[in-house]
Amino acid sequence: MRRKIPSTQALQCFESAARHQSYTRAAQELALTQSAVSRQIAQLESFLNVQLFQRTRHGVLLTPSGADYAQQVARRLDALERDTLDAMARFGQSRAVHLSAVPTFATRWLMPRLPALAQQHPEIVVHLETSTRAFLFADSERDAALYAGTPEQVANWAGTHATELLPEVVVPVCGPALLAGRQKLQAADVAQLPLLQQSTRPDAWRQWFEANGVDAPLALAGPRHELFSLTAAAAAHGLGVALVPRLLVQDELARGELVVACDRPFASGRRYWFVTPELAEEPIAVGLLRAWLVAEARAAA
Repeated sequence: MRRKIPSTQALQCFESAARHQSYTRAAQELALTQSAVSRQIAQLESFLNVQLFQRTRHGVLLTPSGADYAQQVARRLDALERDTLDAMARFGQSRAVHLSAVPTFATRWLMPRLPALAQQHPEIVVHLETSTRAFLFADSERDAALYAGTPEQVANWAGTHATELLPEVVVPVCGPALLAGRQKLQAADVAQLPLLQQSTRPDAWRQWFEANGVDAPLALAGPRHELFSLTAAAAAHGLGVALVPRLLVQDELARGELVVACDRPFASGRRYWFVTPELAEEPIAVGLLRAWLVAEARAAA
């Protein structure tokens, strides 16, 4: 039976025009003429018997029905592209895992270990993207996530299963010049230095000072950066002291670009987790990746 599906070219033209709100820019993106894009969209509207765009003095504007359809089409075209790339990877013989990970953990901890995964499981292909926030697996094409959070946060992530990998232990670090030749500081001394803030961990410094019995009125002050890699880079350039997980700055510490400003490590209460959606049957590649990650975490502990 023939499916009630419009042509992929018409859908591509529509998705591009909807995203840009412009036939002209869609034509440029797709290497077509504007009239070709307009013709494809007109044919799609005729196929659907629905008006997708309305013309204005400044170009075109999505109708409410067009906006709803554009959201669905974009998601399905993305999924079709991912499925196609998965089939092409390793000539279709691989088992692909779409993995989301917190950025600095992905680049500093996971990436150096991926060659070992490729050697142990050459059939697994990991497609990696980064995210600092939890998300709904039902609204994405991701198979798993490497997430940093507290047990309570993970427990509240609906419809998921979490496997603990590593605890997060943070330590204050800075560039050697900031210490001006002094040995490691006391916690009270750190409160007098410029503090670099992590925007995803706004209370981190306050918690560290409280754990060390230090009154620090400026614990929330200082420039904010979204990623640990950014705060570490700012610290290495002498802009202040960063409170970062030691496991994410091992290379900088080994090279002397960063030094531990105060040897008071603090268990933040967060952990790194391997999170997957709750499924009746887990994909084989996801299970293999979980087992490999658990073994790597144990070796790194």
